[in-house]
Amino acid sequence: MSYINPVNCADRPAGAFLAPQEAGQTKKIGDVILDVRNISLRFGGVKALTDISFDVREHEVRSIIGPNGAGKSSMLNCINGVYAQQEGSITFRGRTFKHMNSRAVAEMGIARTFQNLALFKGMSVIENIMTGRNLFMKSNLLLQALRLGPAGREEVRHREFVEHIVDFLEIQQHRSTPVGQLPYGLQKRVDLGRALAMEPKMLLLDEPMAGMNVEEKQDMCRFILDINDEFGTTVVLIEHDMGVVMDISDRVVVLDYGKKIGDGTPDEVRNNEDVINAYLGNSH
Repeated sequence: MSYINPVNCADRPAGAFLAPQEAGQTKKIGDVILDVRNISLRFGGVKALTDISFDVREHEVRSIIGPNGAGKSSMLNCINGVYAQQEGSITFRGRTFKHMNSRAVAEMGIARTFQNLALFKGMSVIENIMTGRNLFMKSNLLLQALRLGPAGREEVRHREFVEHIVDFLEIQQHRSTPVGQLPYGLQKRVDLGRALAMEPKMLLLDEPMAGMNVEEKQDMCRFILDINDEFGTTVVLIEHDMGVVMDISDRVVVLDYGKKIGDGTPDEVRNNEDVINAYLGNSH
């Protein structure tokens, strides 16, 4: 697999995603990068989340699991500012927020993929991934559209960056194909590529393997592990495939009906009686 090399984009230094560790270096889990404290979220009289607390450490794969309707996606939506919780706070890299703001979240280095794909189906693969670079565009929309002067040079730099992502995700042959014509598994890769284009310090993945066959899941697992291991990107993952979760996670938090019922290493979660009774079952 080809890895992404540093690309100078205007005067902005490359992020952690562009700084692979030396080959053979042991993965090191760092300090807490995200601290979620006492989050409660309600929609009218419906409690989606109740007093949820957990943390995420730098460079780990932190999974959130639970049955349908447990509040997993709602939790991610609070973290990246889509929802505003009624109670609790979220601290990211030492900054504490009562409510997260989607724009500020992106600027701080948190990127997100979605359970239901929100790609531009009529646009090509490369164009969809380029939308992830909008955060770094300095030219106004008119100059970008006309590709005049500095705007043209800026687009070339960002397009070069995106081309490396296309290579990394092994979708070179589809780079000019409208996304709507691609199989579902490849559309999921494009969604991941758009998130990577934001140079995230933390990547929120909402069921990135949903609807995939075994081979597609293996490929996606490989990409997630490469992003985490080689580039040090912290990953927060929602996934229903317990084999995947237990294989690639450093720690797992378990939700059920909007409440936390388990938190720990995969082995600890496997042997948690509350988790077994509510979710995994006796044959886990």
